[in-house]
Amino acid sequence: MANGDSRTRWEAETLRPALARAPERREVFETSSGIPIRRLYTPEDIAALDYDRDLGYPGEYPYTRGIYPTMYRGRLWTMRQYAGYAGAEESNRRFRYLLGQGQTGLSVAFDLPTQMGYDSDHPLAEAEVGKVGVAIDSLADMEVLFDGIPLDRVSTSMTINATAAILLCMYIAVGERQGVPPERLDGTIQNDILKEYIARGTYIYPPAPSLRLVTDTLGFCADRLPRWNPISISGYHIREAGATAVQEVAFTLGNAVAYLEAAQRAGLAADRIAPRLAFFFDAQMQFFEEVAKYRAARRLWARIARERFGARDPRSWMLRFHTQTAGVALTAQQPDNNVVRVTLQALAAVLGGTQSLHTNARDEALALPTDEAAVLALRTQQIIAYETGVADTVDPLAGSFYVEALTTEIERRAQAYLDRIEQAGGMLRAIEEGYVQREIGEAAYREQQEVEAGRRVIVGVNRFQTADEPPPPPILRVDPAVVERQKRRLRRVRAERDGARVRAALDGLRDAAAGRENVLPHILEAVRAYATIGEICDTLRARFGVYRPPVGV
Repeated sequence: MANGDSRTRWEAETLRPALARAPERREVFETSSGIPIRRLYTPEDIAALDYDRDLGYPGEYPYTRGIYPTMYRGRLWTMRQYAGYAGAEESNRRFRYLLGQGQTGLSVAFDLPTQMGYDSDHPLAEAEVGKVGVAIDSLADMEVLFDGIPLDRVSTSMTINATAAILLCMYIAVGERQGVPPERLDGTIQNDILKEYIARGTYIYPPAPSLRLVTDTLGFCADRLPRWNPISISGYHIREAGATAVQEVAFTLGNAVAYLEAAQRAGLAADRIAPRLAFFFDAQMQFFEEVAKYRAARRLWARIARERFGARDPRSWMLRFHTQTAGVALTAQQPDNNVVRVTLQALAAVLGGTQSLHTNARDEALALPTDEAAVLALRTQQIIAYETGVADTVDPLAGSFYVEALTTEIERRAQAYLDRIEQAGGMLRAIEEGYVQREIGEAAYREQQEVEAGRRVIVGVNRFQTADEPPPPPILRVDPAVVERQKRRLRRVRAERDGARVRAALDGLRDAAAGRENVLPHILEAVRAYATIGEICDTLRARFGVYRPPVGV
């Protein structure tokens, strides 16, 4: 084993002459989180690491090395490409196409009106219908979206938050029409409203009633959808907003703590809810920091669930997560470079032990991906899975002096953030007072300064530009006719449905929202009656109000 004497000898006899001949590229090396990167890592850097306490074996507490004993030797991660655009017809075709190319799970992107609870014929909606995802106004759209896709044979992830309960109920209703009962539905709904106040902004109601909707969904799924993940706590959007890797871990787990506390206040025990929590992380460019980030998050969550919440079910201690490669790392300049970036990010996610993965397409800095670009992104995962051998052993980077030291340091710094948040009154208070948003904003500002100063190199953007850039590749354009088609379908739905049933369902929802009854059964009844997403949200807006962030937050 290396010791101080051998290190001193190496520095004097080998390192010093080498530095005299050729100095290092820069004086300071550090990760995106500002963690100093040492020139060399040796056993001294992990001397305090206890294998059984800090690493253990895969499938056992604290799950640093993975949540399953055999990881990808038994089953590969789910290849879940995020898709959805225009109307239900176009998105259904894209889903079928990707499934035919070997994709193993669906991931649905919704347009902004759907995310914000407006029907496609609302004056605020028209300019955004179908632009960043599929437009869903009523159950009629969801029936088209999943036409010919057997819901008992696929798992579906839906990236939706403020209107998550409504889209979940629509999915249940589609399953009913296919003869698939709720207990056989498999998938995840994001339903992470706290990160909307932090990083994205697609909230509708104030935080308190929004949390009530989350806990109602948690309880509803615990009772009726045993295979469904009722929330995917998302660090992805926090990271995309400019957070560091440490902040991504800290604020994501801080949100998870807030949700479990809210569930407990609603009478839901930790071991009833925690096993069905899912997480969602970014995969950025600092390769080893990303691998270490996932390992640190697993270990930290295991300790939080067991020690803070007293969970006794080992499934409660497991941090199961989906990963998406970094959208903010994509460049419009030299878009072919994005294929390389995505490959490295995806490899980091796999070496970090992700359970499912989306790989971005090369053209997504320009527009929604074309079919060809989407398939190339999927092929990236398939090549990693089947050609590289990285899935053939569990946690292959374990024992690396650097990776283990970095894992421990990310955990330590993330825990320090969690301690500060706790001292400030908890995550909800930290969000309401703007602490989390300010921390992310400052990190994003520092990163942008580094890019502009050239200290952080973006190939093709601030270095290695070419005089004659090639023309951009063909991009996907959403047909403007989608808006009129959505309006026609809305008119038909409103004309053909049972108006009295719709009114009765919305009245029941209004009464439930005014009290303490779980609102999900009433939303499900409204969905079955073909109430629109705008009508359901307007009913809740009338009871809960609309959130307006404080000035300066």
